[in-house]
Amino acid sequence: MSTEIIDGILSAFAPLAILATALGVMMGIIFGVLPGLTATMGVALLIPLTFDMPPVIAFSALLGVYIGAVYAGSITATLIGTPGTAAAAAALLEGPALTKKGQAKKALTMTTIASSFGGLFSCLALILIAPTLANIALQFGPPEYFALAFFGLSIVASVSGQSLIRGVIAGLIGLFIATIGLDPVNGINRFTFNNPNLLNGVEIVPALIGLFAISEVLKRLEESEVVESKVKSFAEGLKLNELKKNVINLFRSSAIGTFIGIIPAAGSGIAAFVAYNEKKRASKHKEKFGKGNIDGMASTESANSAVTGGALIPLLTFGIPGDVITAVMLGALMIQGLTPGPTLFTDNVSVMYGIFFALILANIFLLIFGLMGTRIFPKILNVPENILMPVIVVLCVVGSFSINNSFFDVLVMFIFGIIGYLMVKMKLPLPPMLLAIILLPLLESNFRRAMVLSGNDITIFLTRPISMIFIIITALVAIGIIIREIRQTREEIKNG
Repeated sequence: MSTEIIDGILSAFAPLAILATALGVMMGIIFGVLPGLTATMGVALLIPLTFDMPPVIAFSALLGVYIGAVYAGSITATLIGTPGTAAAAAALLEGPALTKKGQAKKALTMTTIASSFGGLFSCLALILIAPTLANIALQFGPPEYFALAFFGLSIVASVSGQSLIRGVIAGLIGLFIATIGLDPVNGINRFTFNNPNLLNGVEIVPALIGLFAISEVLKRLEESEVVESKVKSFAEGLKLNELKKNVINLFRSSAIGTFIGIIPAAGSGIAAFVAYNEKKRASKHKEKFGKGNIDGMASTESANSAVTGGALIPLLTFGIPGDVITAVMLGALMIQGLTPGPTLFTDNVSVMYGIFFALILANIFLLIFGLMGTRIFPKILNVPENILMPVIVVLCVVGSFSINNSFFDVLVMFIFGIIGYLMVKMKLPLPPMLLAIILLPLLESNFRRAMVLSGNDITIFLTRPISMIFIIITALVAIGIIIREIRQTREEIKNG
Protein backbone atom coordinates (compact mmCIF):
# COMPACT_ATOMS: atom_id res chain seq x y z
CA MET A 1 0.00 0.00 0.00
CA SER A 2 1.55 3.31 -1.08
CA THR A 3 2.11 6.20 1.28
CA GLU A 4 -0.42 8.31 -0.69
CA ILE A 5 -3.18 5.78 -0.03
CA ILE A 6 -2.28 5.65 3.66
CA ASP A 7 -2.30 9.48 3.80
CA GLY A 8 -5.75 9.47 2.19
CA ILE A 9 -7.13 6.97 4.69
CA LEU A 10 -5.64 8.91 7.61
CA SER A 11 -7.13 12.16 6.30
CA ALA A 12 -10.60 10.57 6.25
CA PHE A 13 -10.18 9.45 9.88
CA ALA A 14 -8.79 12.75 11.14
CA PRO A 15 -10.91 14.19 13.99
CA LEU A 16 -12.24 17.13 11.92
CA ALA A 17 -13.11 14.84 8.99
CA ILE A 18 -14.95 12.42 11.31
CA LEU A 19 -16.87 15.33 12.86
CA ALA A 20 -17.73 16.70 9.40
CA THR A 21 -18.99 13.26 8.31
CA ALA A 22 -21.11 12.81 11.43
CA LEU A 23 -22.65 16.29 11.19
CA GLY A 24 -23.21 15.83 7.46
CA VAL A 25 -25.14 12.58 8.02
CA MET A 26 -27.26 14.25 10.73
CA MET A 27 -28.01 17.21 8.45
CA GLY A 28 -28.84 14.83 5.61
CA ILE A 29 -31.28 12.89 7.79
CA ILE A 30 -33.05 16.14 8.68
CA PHE A 31 -33.30 17.16 5.01
CA GLY A 32 -34.47 13.71 4.01
CA VAL A 33 -37.18 13.43 6.65
CA LEU A 34 -38.83 16.78 5.87
CA PRO A 35 -40.95 16.54 2.68
CA GLY A 36 -39.53 18.61 -0.17
CA LEU A 37 -36.16 19.34 1.45
CA THR A 38 -34.15 17.10 -0.86
CA ALA A 39 -30.59 15.80 -0.77
CA THR A 40 -29.80 18.10 -3.68
CA MET A 41 -30.90 21.11 -1.66
CA GLY A 42 -28.90 20.00 1.39
CA VAL A 43 -25.70 19.49 -0.62
CA ALA A 44 -26.16 22.79 -2.49
CA LEU A 45 -26.67 24.73 0.76
CA LEU A 46 -23.58 23.18 2.31
CA ILE A 47 -21.17 23.84 -0.58
CA PRO A 48 -20.56 27.55 0.25
CA LEU A 49 -19.51 26.52 3.77
CA THR A 50 -16.84 24.17 2.40
CA PHE A 51 -14.95 26.67 0.22
CA ASP A 52 -12.01 27.05 2.60
CA MET A 53 -11.95 23.47 3.87
CA PRO A 54 -9.41 20.83 2.76
CA PRO A 55 -10.95 18.61 0.03
CA VAL A 56 -11.34 15.48 2.17
CA ILE A 57 -13.07 17.34 5.04
CA ALA A 58 -15.32 19.19 2.58
CA PHE A 59 -16.39 15.98 0.87
CA SER A 60 -16.81 14.19 4.18
CA ALA A 61 -19.56 16.69 4.99
CA LEU A 62 -21.10 16.70 1.49
CA LEU A 63 -21.18 12.92 1.18
CA GLY A 64 -22.65 12.67 4.68
CA VAL A 65 -25.55 14.91 3.64
CA TYR A 66 -26.01 12.95 0.42
CA ILE A 67 -26.18 9.54 2.11
CA GLY A 68 -28.22 10.72 5.10
CA ALA A 69 -30.89 12.40 2.95
CA VAL A 70 -31.28 9.48 0.52
CA TYR A 71 -31.80 7.15 3.50
CA ALA A 72 -34.06 9.36 5.61
CA GLY A 73 -36.70 9.96 2.97
CA SER A 74 -37.94 6.44 3.69
CA ILE A 75 -38.57 7.20 7.38
CA THR A 76 -41.60 9.43 6.82
CA ALA A 77 -42.68 7.23 3.88
CA THR A 78 -42.85 4.29 6.29
CA LEU A 79 -44.40 6.04 9.26
CA ILE A 80 -46.95 8.43 7.73
CA GLY A 81 -46.99 7.51 4.03
CA THR A 82 -45.19 10.70 3.00
CA PRO A 83 -41.85 10.23 1.21
CA GLY A 84 -39.31 12.79 2.37
CA THR A 85 -37.61 12.60 -1.05
CA ALA A 86 -38.56 11.36 -4.52
CA ALA A 87 -35.96 8.61 -4.14
CA ALA A 88 -37.99 7.13 -1.25
CA ALA A 89 -41.14 6.57 -3.30
CA ALA A 90 -40.56 2.80 -3.48
CA ALA A 91 -40.63 2.62 0.33
CA LEU A 92 -44.38 3.24 0.05
CA LEU A 93 -44.84 -0.23 -1.42
CA GLU A 94 -44.29 -1.96 1.94
CA GLY A 95 -43.45 0.65 4.61
CA PRO A 96 -46.92 2.04 5.47
CA ALA A 97 -48.41 -1.48 5.46
CA LEU A 98 -45.74 -2.62 7.94
CA THR A 99 -46.57 0.37 10.15
CA LYS A 100 -50.29 -0.49 10.08
CA LYS A 101 -49.38 -4.02 11.18
CA GLY A 102 -47.57 -2.58 14.21
CA GLN A 103 -44.10 -3.24 12.77
CA ALA A 104 -42.80 0.30 12.33
CA LYS A 105 -39.64 -0.37 14.34
CA LYS A 106 -38.96 -3.53 12.34
CA ALA A 107 -39.44 -1.63 9.07
CA LEU A 108 -37.12 1.20 10.13
CA THR A 109 -34.47 -1.24 11.37
CA MET A 110 -34.47 -3.07 8.04
CA THR A 111 -34.42 0.27 6.23
CA THR A 112 -31.34 1.34 8.20
CA ILE A 113 -29.44 -1.94 7.82
CA ALA A 114 -30.32 -2.31 4.12
CA SER A 115 -29.42 1.32 3.39
CA SER A 116 -26.06 1.00 5.12
CA PHE A 117 -25.40 -2.34 3.38
CA GLY A 118 -26.26 -0.92 -0.04
CA GLY A 119 -24.10 2.12 0.57
CA LEU A 120 -21.10 0.06 1.68
CA PHE A 121 -21.54 -2.32 -1.27
CA SER A 122 -21.45 0.58 -3.72
CA CYS A 123 -18.40 2.01 -1.89
CA LEU A 124 -16.49 -1.20 -2.51
CA ALA A 125 -17.57 -1.16 -6.17
CA LEU A 126 -16.37 2.45 -6.40
CA ILE A 127 -12.96 1.54 -4.94
CA LEU A 128 -12.37 -1.76 -6.74
CA ILE A 129 -13.96 -1.61 -10.18
CA ALA A 130 -14.95 2.01 -10.86
CA PRO A 131 -13.22 2.36 -14.28
CA THR A 132 -14.59 -0.97 -15.56
CA LEU A 133 -18.17 -0.22 -14.51
CA ALA A 134 -17.95 3.30 -15.89
CA ASN A 135 -16.79 1.96 -19.26
CA ILE A 136 -19.88 -0.29 -19.41
CA ALA A 137 -22.12 2.67 -18.56
CA LEU A 138 -20.54 4.68 -21.39
CA GLN A 139 -21.92 2.09 -23.84
CA PHE A 140 -25.43 3.41 -23.11
CA GLY A 141 -26.90 5.47 -25.91
CA PRO A 142 -30.52 6.37 -26.74
CA PRO A 143 -31.51 2.75 -27.62
CA GLU A 144 -30.11 1.43 -24.33
CA TYR A 145 -31.79 4.16 -22.25
CA PHE A 146 -35.11 3.47 -23.98
CA ALA A 147 -34.80 -0.27 -23.38
CA LEU A 148 -34.01 0.34 -19.69
CA ALA A 149 -37.03 2.63 -19.28
CA PHE A 150 -39.22 0.17 -21.21
CA PHE A 151 -38.12 -2.58 -18.85
CA GLY A 152 -38.92 -0.25 -15.95
CA LEU A 153 -42.51 0.09 -17.16
CA SER A 154 -42.93 -3.68 -16.89
CA ILE A 155 -42.64 -3.20 -13.13
CA VAL A 156 -46.14 -1.69 -13.17
CA ALA A 157 -47.43 -5.24 -12.79
CA SER A 158 -45.50 -5.67 -9.53
CA VAL A 159 -46.80 -2.47 -7.96
CA SER A 160 -50.43 -2.75 -9.10
CA GLY A 161 -51.73 -4.61 -6.08
CA GLN A 162 -54.47 -7.16 -6.67
CA SER A 163 -55.70 -5.76 -9.99
CA LEU A 164 -53.39 -5.49 -13.01
CA ILE A 165 -56.07 -3.63 -14.97
CA ARG A 166 -56.33 -0.91 -12.33
CA GLY A 167 -52.53 -0.68 -12.24
CA VAL A 168 -52.37 -0.25 -16.02
CA ILE A 169 -55.06 2.47 -15.87
CA ALA A 170 -53.10 4.31 -13.18
CA GLY A 171 -49.93 3.95 -15.24
CA LEU A 172 -51.66 5.39 -18.33
CA ILE A 173 -52.82 8.39 -16.28
CA GLY A 174 -49.20 8.89 -15.19
CA LEU A 175 -47.97 8.65 -18.80
CA PHE A 176 -50.43 11.36 -19.84
CA ILE A 177 -49.38 13.66 -17.00
CA ALA A 178 -45.71 13.15 -17.92
CA THR A 179 -46.36 14.43 -21.47
CA ILE A 180 -47.22 17.90 -20.14
CA GLY A 181 -44.56 20.46 -21.08
CA LEU A 182 -42.25 20.98 -24.05
CA ASP A 183 -41.76 18.18 -26.53
CA PRO A 184 -38.24 16.83 -25.78
CA VAL A 185 -37.20 16.81 -29.45
CA ASN A 186 -39.23 19.47 -31.32
CA GLY A 187 -39.87 21.85 -28.42
CA ILE A 188 -43.62 22.05 -29.12
CA ASN A 189 -45.95 22.94 -26.23
CA ARG A 190 -48.05 20.00 -25.04
CA PHE A 191 -51.05 20.45 -22.73
CA THR A 192 -49.54 23.59 -21.16
CA PHE A 193 -52.63 25.77 -21.89
CA ASN A 194 -50.23 28.70 -22.41
CA ASN A 195 -49.14 28.49 -18.78
CA PRO A 196 -45.37 29.18 -18.62
CA ASN A 197 -45.15 27.29 -15.32
CA LEU A 198 -45.89 24.07 -17.19
CA LEU A 199 -43.24 24.44 -19.89
CA ASN A 200 -40.85 22.20 -17.97
CA GLY A 201 -43.59 19.74 -17.15
CA VAL A 202 -44.99 18.81 -13.76
CA GLU A 203 -42.41 19.05 -10.97
CA ILE A 204 -42.01 15.54 -9.56
CA VAL A 205 -41.52 16.42 -5.87
CA PRO A 206 -44.72 18.50 -5.38
CA ALA A 207 -46.62 15.85 -7.37
CA LEU A 208 -45.19 13.12 -5.15
CA ILE A 209 -46.01 15.00 -1.95
CA GLY A 210 -49.53 15.67 -3.15
CA LEU A 211 -50.20 12.10 -4.30
CA PHE A 212 -49.11 10.43 -1.10
CA ALA A 213 -49.21 13.03 1.69
CA ILE A 214 -52.13 15.35 0.94
CA SER A 215 -54.30 12.46 -0.28
CA GLU A 216 -53.61 10.65 3.00
CA VAL A 217 -54.58 13.77 4.99
CA LEU A 218 -57.84 14.05 3.01
CA LYS A 219 -58.55 10.37 3.61
CA ARG A 220 -57.98 10.79 7.36
CA LEU A 221 -60.26 13.84 7.45
CA GLU A 222 -63.27 11.85 6.28
CA GLU A 223 -62.80 9.16 8.92
CA SER A 224 -65.54 9.53 11.47
CA GLU A 225 -63.49 8.46 14.45
CA VAL A 226 -59.99 9.49 15.45
CA VAL A 227 -57.57 6.60 15.42
CA GLU A 228 -55.53 6.53 18.61
CA SER A 229 -51.93 5.47 18.01
CA LYS A 230 -50.27 3.13 20.47
CA VAL A 231 -46.51 3.40 20.51
CA LYS A 232 -46.10 0.11 22.37
CA SER A 233 -47.60 -1.75 19.42
CA PHE A 234 -44.75 -0.48 17.24
CA ALA A 235 -42.00 -1.89 19.44
CA GLU A 236 -41.56 -5.15 17.51
CA GLY A 237 -38.00 -5.29 16.20
CA LEU A 238 -36.26 -7.07 13.35
CA LYS A 239 -35.43 -10.71 14.02
CA LEU A 240 -32.05 -12.18 13.16
CA ASN A 241 -33.53 -14.89 10.94
CA GLU A 242 -35.40 -12.22 8.93
CA LEU A 243 -32.08 -10.54 8.28
CA LYS A 244 -30.31 -13.80 7.44
CA LYS A 245 -32.85 -14.85 4.83
CA ASN A 246 -32.37 -11.50 3.06
CA VAL A 247 -28.61 -11.77 2.57
CA ILE A 248 -28.89 -12.77 -1.11
CA ASN A 249 -31.64 -10.20 -1.58
CA LEU A 250 -29.40 -7.47 -0.15
CA PHE A 251 -26.48 -8.40 -2.41
CA ARG A 252 -28.69 -8.63 -5.51
CA SER A 253 -30.53 -5.36 -4.82
CA SER A 254 -27.29 -3.53 -3.97
CA ALA A 255 -25.75 -4.72 -7.25
CA ILE A 256 -28.83 -3.49 -9.14
CA GLY A 257 -28.69 -0.13 -7.37
CA THR A 258 -24.97 0.29 -7.99
CA PHE A 259 -25.28 -0.50 -11.70
CA ILE A 260 -28.31 1.72 -12.29
CA GLY A 261 -26.62 4.48 -10.28
CA ILE A 262 -23.74 4.44 -12.77
CA ILE A 263 -26.09 5.10 -15.68
CA PRO A 264 -26.54 8.88 -15.97
CA ALA A 265 -30.14 10.10 -15.50
CA ALA A 266 -31.46 6.69 -14.38
CA GLY A 267 -31.73 7.56 -10.67
CA SER A 268 -32.47 5.82 -7.39
CA GLY A 269 -36.23 5.73 -7.97
CA ILE A 270 -35.82 3.38 -10.92
CA ALA A 271 -33.22 1.29 -9.06
CA ALA A 272 -35.50 0.75 -6.06
CA PHE A 273 -38.49 -0.26 -8.19
CA VAL A 274 -36.37 -2.64 -10.32
CA ALA A 275 -34.87 -4.28 -7.21
CA TYR A 276 -38.34 -4.67 -5.69
CA ASN A 277 -39.61 -6.26 -8.89
CA GLU A 278 -36.70 -8.71 -9.02
CA LYS A 279 -37.22 -9.71 -5.38
CA LYS A 280 -40.94 -10.25 -5.93
CA ARG A 281 -40.25 -12.23 -9.11
CA ALA A 282 -37.78 -14.48 -7.26
CA SER A 283 -40.09 -15.00 -4.28
CA LYS A 284 -42.21 -18.10 -3.78
CA HIS A 285 -44.81 -16.03 -1.92
CA LYS A 286 -45.66 -13.20 -4.33
CA GLU A 287 -49.07 -12.76 -2.73
CA LYS A 288 -47.44 -11.37 0.45
CA PHE A 289 -45.93 -8.36 -1.34
CA GLY A 290 -47.69 -5.03 -0.99
CA LYS A 291 -49.17 -6.08 2.36
CA GLY A 292 -46.22 -5.26 4.60
CA ASN A 293 -43.41 -7.56 3.44
CA ILE A 294 -40.05 -6.95 5.14
CA ASP A 295 -38.22 -8.62 2.22
CA GLY A 296 -39.58 -5.99 -0.16
CA MET A 297 -38.37 -3.28 2.20
CA ALA A 298 -34.86 -4.77 2.17
CA SER A 299 -34.74 -4.73 -1.63
CA THR A 300 -35.97 -1.16 -2.16
CA GLU A 301 -33.79 0.42 0.52
CA SER A 302 -30.52 -1.38 -0.31
CA ALA A 303 -30.92 -0.51 -4.01
CA ASN A 304 -31.89 3.07 -3.16
CA SER A 305 -28.74 3.68 -1.12
CA ALA A 306 -26.45 1.70 -3.45
CA VAL A 307 -27.13 4.36 -6.08
CA THR A 308 -25.09 6.85 -4.00
CA GLY A 309 -21.77 5.12 -4.62
CA GLY A 310 -22.75 4.06 -8.13
CA ALA A 311 -23.56 7.64 -9.17
CA LEU A 312 -20.08 8.75 -8.06
CA ILE A 313 -18.37 6.29 -10.42
CA PRO A 314 -19.02 8.15 -13.71
CA LEU A 315 -18.53 11.47 -11.91
CA LEU A 316 -15.02 10.67 -10.67
CA THR A 317 -13.84 8.58 -13.62
CA PHE A 318 -15.22 10.61 -16.55
CA GLY A 319 -16.68 13.81 -15.07
CA ILE A 320 -20.22 12.68 -15.98
CA PRO A 321 -22.74 13.16 -13.12
CA GLY A 322 -24.84 10.07 -12.43
CA ASP A 323 -27.75 12.11 -11.03
CA VAL A 324 -28.76 15.64 -10.02
CA ILE A 325 -26.94 15.48 -6.68
CA THR A 326 -23.65 14.41 -8.22
CA ALA A 327 -24.07 17.21 -10.78
CA VAL A 328 -23.99 19.61 -7.81
CA MET A 329 -20.96 17.73 -6.46
CA LEU A 330 -19.22 18.18 -9.80
CA GLY A 331 -19.25 21.90 -9.03
CA ALA A 332 -17.85 21.20 -5.56
CA LEU A 333 -14.99 19.18 -7.10
CA MET A 334 -14.12 22.05 -9.46
CA ILE A 335 -14.22 24.53 -6.58
CA GLN A 336 -11.66 22.38 -4.74
CA GLY A 337 -9.40 22.47 -7.81
CA LEU A 338 -10.04 18.82 -8.73
CA THR A 339 -10.73 17.93 -12.36
CA PRO A 340 -12.82 14.76 -12.72
CA GLY A 341 -11.46 12.16 -15.10
CA PRO A 342 -8.92 9.34 -15.32
CA THR A 343 -6.09 11.61 -14.16
CA LEU A 344 -7.94 12.27 -10.92
CA PHE A 345 -6.95 8.77 -9.73
CA THR A 346 -3.27 9.27 -10.62
CA ASP A 347 -2.67 12.92 -9.71
CA ASN A 348 -4.73 13.04 -6.50
CA VAL A 349 -4.43 9.54 -5.03
CA SER A 350 -4.53 10.64 -1.38
CA VAL A 351 -7.60 12.85 -1.93
CA MET A 352 -9.45 10.07 -3.80
CA TYR A 353 -8.83 7.48 -1.10
CA GLY A 354 -9.77 10.05 1.51
CA ILE A 355 -13.11 10.51 -0.26
CA PHE A 356 -13.57 6.74 -0.59
CA PHE A 357 -13.08 6.11 3.10
CA ALA A 358 -15.16 9.17 4.05
CA LEU A 359 -17.98 7.51 2.10
CA ILE A 360 -17.48 4.27 4.04
CA LEU A 361 -17.43 6.18 7.32
CA ALA A 362 -20.63 8.04 6.37
CA ASN A 363 -22.45 4.72 5.86
CA ILE A 364 -21.20 3.49 9.25
CA PHE A 365 -22.52 6.67 10.91
CA LEU A 366 -25.77 6.15 9.02
CA LEU A 367 -26.08 2.69 10.57
CA ILE A 368 -25.35 4.02 14.07
CA PHE A 369 -27.68 7.04 13.90
CA GLY A 370 -30.38 5.07 12.10
CA LEU A 371 -30.46 2.26 14.66
CA MET A 372 -30.57 4.83 17.46
CA GLY A 373 -33.48 6.51 15.70
CA THR A 374 -35.55 3.35 15.33
CA ARG A 375 -36.56 3.76 18.97
CA ILE A 376 -37.35 7.45 18.58
CA PHE A 377 -38.92 7.88 15.13
CA PRO A 378 -41.99 5.65 15.76
CA LYS A 379 -43.01 7.94 18.64
CA ILE A 380 -44.29 10.35 16.01
CA LEU A 381 -47.19 7.92 15.67
CA ASN A 382 -48.25 8.79 19.22
CA VAL A 383 -48.97 12.40 18.24
CA PRO A 384 -52.76 12.96 18.02
CA GLU A 385 -53.94 13.16 14.43
CA ASN A 386 -55.61 16.53 14.98
CA ILE A 387 -52.10 17.89 15.63
CA LEU A 388 -50.08 15.65 13.30
CA MET A 389 -52.13 16.19 10.14
CA PRO A 390 -51.95 20.04 10.15
CA VAL A 391 -48.19 19.81 10.81
CA ILE A 392 -47.81 17.45 7.84
CA VAL A 393 -49.74 19.86 5.59
CA VAL A 394 -47.55 22.80 6.67
CA LEU A 395 -44.38 20.81 6.02
CA CYS A 396 -45.73 19.76 2.63
CA VAL A 397 -46.48 23.37 1.67
CA VAL A 398 -43.04 24.56 2.79
CA GLY A 399 -41.32 21.66 1.05
CA SER A 400 -43.18 22.14 -2.23
CA PHE A 401 -42.57 25.88 -2.24
CA SER A 402 -38.86 25.48 -1.49
CA ILE A 403 -38.18 23.44 -4.66
CA ASN A 404 -38.40 26.47 -6.98
CA ASN A 405 -39.65 29.16 -4.56
CA SER A 406 -42.91 28.97 -6.49
CA PHE A 407 -46.48 29.06 -5.23
CA PHE A 408 -47.43 27.28 -8.45
CA ASP A 409 -45.68 24.16 -7.10
CA VAL A 410 -47.84 24.41 -3.98
CA LEU A 411 -50.91 24.50 -6.24
CA VAL A 412 -49.58 21.44 -8.10
CA MET A 413 -49.20 19.67 -4.77
CA PHE A 414 -52.83 20.30 -3.78
CA ILE A 415 -54.14 19.31 -7.23
CA PHE A 416 -52.24 16.04 -7.08
CA GLY A 417 -53.49 15.57 -3.54
CA ILE A 418 -57.06 15.67 -4.85
CA ILE A 419 -56.13 13.37 -7.76
CA GLY A 420 -54.51 10.93 -5.34
CA TYR A 421 -57.54 11.01 -3.03
CA LEU A 422 -59.95 10.32 -5.92
CA MET A 423 -57.75 7.48 -7.18
CA VAL A 424 -57.70 5.89 -3.72
CA LYS A 425 -61.51 6.14 -3.56
CA MET A 426 -61.71 4.44 -6.98
CA LYS A 427 -59.21 1.80 -5.80
CA LEU A 428 -56.61 2.81 -8.39
CA PRO A 429 -53.06 2.21 -7.05
CA LEU A 430 -50.79 5.26 -6.84
CA PRO A 431 -47.30 3.67 -7.34
CA PRO A 432 -47.88 2.75 -11.05
CA MET A 433 -48.86 6.36 -11.76
CA LEU A 434 -45.73 7.67 -10.03
CA LEU A 435 -43.54 5.13 -11.82
CA ALA A 436 -44.94 6.20 -15.20
CA ILE A 437 -44.32 9.90 -14.42
CA ILE A 438 -40.70 9.09 -13.51
CA LEU A 439 -40.00 6.87 -16.52
CA LEU A 440 -41.77 8.57 -19.44
CA PRO A 441 -39.22 11.41 -19.96
CA LEU A 442 -36.42 8.83 -20.19
CA LEU A 443 -38.53 6.55 -22.39
CA GLU A 444 -39.90 9.09 -24.85
CA SER A 445 -36.86 11.28 -25.41
CA ASN A 446 -34.53 8.34 -26.00
CA PHE A 447 -36.99 6.55 -28.30
CA ARG A 448 -37.24 9.68 -30.43
CA ARG A 449 -33.45 10.14 -30.49
CA ALA A 450 -32.92 6.49 -31.40
CA MET A 451 -35.35 6.88 -34.30
CA VAL A 452 -33.46 9.95 -35.53
CA LEU A 453 -30.12 8.11 -35.29
CA SER A 454 -31.40 5.05 -37.15
CA GLY A 455 -33.43 6.84 -39.81
CA ASN A 456 -36.66 5.50 -38.28
CA ASP A 457 -35.38 1.91 -38.32
CA ILE A 458 -36.97 0.32 -35.26
CA THR A 459 -34.65 -2.70 -35.46
CA ILE A 460 -31.93 -0.55 -33.87
CA PHE A 461 -33.18 -1.75 -30.47
CA LEU A 462 -32.47 -5.37 -31.43
CA THR A 463 -29.12 -4.85 -33.15
CA ARG A 464 -27.37 -3.37 -30.10
CA PRO A 465 -26.53 -6.00 -27.45
CA ILE A 466 -27.43 -4.11 -24.26
CA SER A 467 -30.78 -2.82 -25.53
CA MET A 468 -31.58 -6.25 -27.02
CA ILE A 469 -30.99 -7.91 -23.61
CA PHE A 470 -33.34 -5.45 -21.88
CA ILE A 471 -36.00 -5.93 -24.60
CA ILE A 472 -35.80 -9.73 -24.30
CA ILE A 473 -36.05 -9.56 -20.48
CA THR A 474 -39.06 -7.24 -20.78
CA ALA A 475 -40.73 -9.63 -23.23
CA LEU A 476 -40.15 -12.57 -20.88
CA VAL A 477 -41.57 -10.57 -17.96
CA ALA A 478 -44.64 -9.66 -20.04
CA ILE A 479 -45.19 -13.30 -21.01
CA GLY A 480 -44.88 -14.32 -17.35
CA ILE A 481 -47.46 -11.68 -16.35
CA ILE A 482 -49.91 -12.88 -19.03
CA ILE A 483 -49.52 -16.53 -17.94
CA ARG A 484 -50.02 -15.54 -14.28
CA GLU A 485 -53.17 -13.55 -15.09
CA ILE A 486 -54.60 -16.44 -17.13
CA ARG A 487 -53.97 -18.86 -14.25
CA GLN A 488 -55.56 -16.51 -11.71
CA THR A 489 -58.61 -16.03 -13.94
CA ARG A 490 -59.01 -19.81 -14.34
CA GLU A 491 -58.74 -20.32 -10.58
CA GLU A 492 -61.35 -17.62 -9.92
CA ILE A 493 -63.72 -19.21 -12.45
CA LYS A 494 -63.10 -22.67 -10.95
CA ASN A 495 -63.77 -21.39 -7.41
CA GLY A 496 -66.95 -19.72 -8.56
